[in-house]
Amino acid sequence: MSLASSAERREALYLTLASIPAGKVLSYGQLAAISGVPRGARWAARTLSQLPQGTSLPWHRVITASGRPGLGPDCPSGVEQRLRLREEGISLTNDRVNMRLHGWHPTPLNG
Repeated sequence: MSLASSAERREALYLTLASIPAGKVLSYGQLAAISGVPRGARWAARTLSQLPQGTSLPWHRVITASGRPGLGPDCPSGVEQRLRLREEGISLTNDRVNMRLHGWHPTPLNG
């Protein structure tokens, strides 16, 4: 992977992340695929973990494919993620988001 293509993929991830509407969530795998990295869920999670503190990007809207927040409920970031999701009207039942209700399914640009 070249440095330029790595930077381009990261930029695509940031743009996709910024476009997730309030009250909606996306899985790490979906975020990666939309950003041009199919099967890149771990890459997406790692990239999000490197966001600068205080970022305005809505990192809290990215969860696991099973609907669980990606951060544990016992860590400060996990507590913050759950709080932010609830503030946007996203309820968690048994620590899971209802993906049918809150999942974001963007329309392809060429579709």
